[in-house]
Amino acid sequence: MSFLQEFDNEVYALCEKELERQTDHLEMIASENFTLPAVMEAMGSVFTNKYAEGYPQKRYYGGCEFADAVEQLAIDRACELFGCKFANVQPHAGSQANGAVYAALIKAGDKILGMDLSHGGHLTHGAKPSFSGKNYQSFTYGVELDGRINYERVMDIARIVQPKIIVCGASAYAREIDFKKFREIADEVGAILFADIAHIAGLVAAGEHPSPFPYADVVTTTTHKTLAGPRGGLIMTNDEEIAKKINSAIFPGLQGGPLVHVIAAKAVGFKYNLSEEWKAYAKQVKSNASVLAEVIMKRGYKVVSDGTDNHLVLVSFLDRDFSGKDADAALGRAGITVNKNTVPGEFRSPFVTSGIRIGSPALTSRGMKEEQFEIIANRICDVLDDIENEAKQAEIKEELKALAQQFVIYSQPTY
Repeated sequence: MSFLQEFDNEVYALCEKELERQTDHLEMIASENFTLPAVMEAMGSVFTNKYAEGYPQKRYYGGCEFADAVEQLAIDRACELFGCKFANVQPHAGSQANGAVYAALIKAGDKILGMDLSHGGHLTHGAKPSFSGKNYQSFTYGVELDGRINYERVMDIARIVQPKIIVCGASAYAREIDFKKFREIADEVGAILFADIAHIAGLVAAGEHPSPFPYADVVTTTTHKTLAGPRGGLIMTNDEEIAKKINSAIFPGLQGGPLVHVIAAKAVGFKYNLSEEWKAYAKQVKSNASVLAEVIMKRGYKVVSDGTDNHLVLVSFLDRDFSGKDADAALGRAGITVNKNTVPGEFRSPFVTSGIRIGSPALTSRGMKEEQFEIIANRICDVLDDIENEAKQAEIKEELKALAQQFVIYSQPTY
C-alpha cells in the first residue's frame, strides 16, 4: 500500500481514476504531454520541504546548500540546452515568466505588440482579459487567409504602433516562426524582441525548429508541453543586464520562495532533453503531426495553413454547421481528448469557437508512430462526419481504447 493510499484514500482513488483516464483515452491536447517517472519522483522529493527565497549563493534562508546545487544544475542544463548565457528556472508557470519579462523591461501603460489570440496567440501576449492587456497598451498582428504570418504586414503595424516590446510566439500556430524577420522588425522600430516558445521549445531543443537565439533579446518557455518536463516556466537571455532585471522581477517582484522540488524536476527534464533519445522523439512528434494533418485534409476538413511544421494541427469548422465546442464534446465521447480553439476569421465566442486544436506530443511519448496516427486521424474524421451519432462514438471509443492499451504510459503507479 502506498503512503497516499494509506493516508488519504479519497485522493488516492482520484489519482487512480486519472491514471485510468490518461491510459484509456487518447490525449491529443497540443499543450499536454506525459513526463518521466524520474521527473515525478523529483517533484515529490524532500526538496518540497525547503524554503529558499533568493538565488544560489544569495538566499534569505539558511540550509540552502543543496537547493543551491540543484538550482544551479537546472540553470546550467537549460543554458546548454538552448545555447544561452543566462537562465532563470524559478517561474512557477509560463504566464508568470511572461509577466516577469514585462515587469522587468517595460512600464505600465507601455505598448506591446503580439499575435491576436483568435489567430493563434496567447492570453499573455496582450489579450484584453489578461494582465498583459490590462496593464499595457496592447496591439496585435495576425495571420493572412492562408493561415501564415505576413512579416511585411507585421512590419507595417509595428511602424504605426511603435511598441516597446514585440512578442513572437504562439499557442496555436502550426508553421515555423521566422525569428530573424522578427528581429529585423524590432530593430526597425527600436523594440525589444521577446520570444515565447512555450509550445515549440522541445522542437527547438532538438533542432527541429529554428532557435530564437541569437535574434531574441529574451526568451520564455514552459517546461512541460513539448519539453515533457514538470509543469513550470523558464526565462532565458544572453544579455547580462536583462538577466539582472529578470531576476529582480521574479524575486522579489512577483514570487516569493521558489518551488525547489519543481526546479529539481526541471533539471531532470533538461537531462532528458539533452539526450540523443530526445532528438529522435522530437523528429517523431513532427512526423506524426504531419500525418494527422494530411489525413484530415484528405477527408475534406480545413486545416489552417494547409498543414503543419510542428507538433499541432488547427482544424477550422467555419464552413461547417457545428462548432469547436460540438467537435470537442463528440471526440471526447469517442475517447479522443482535444480542445476547442478559436481560428482565423472566428465569429463564435471563445467559449464555443469554430475550431479544434490537436497535438501529437503525448501520444508520441507513448510510442505511437505514423501508422497509429493515420488510424486515429481517420477516426477523428469519422466522428466529425456524423457528429451527433453517439452510438458510433461509443464504438470508436472501444476501438481506440484497445489501441491505447497497447502503448503503456507507466508500467506501475507513479503517485
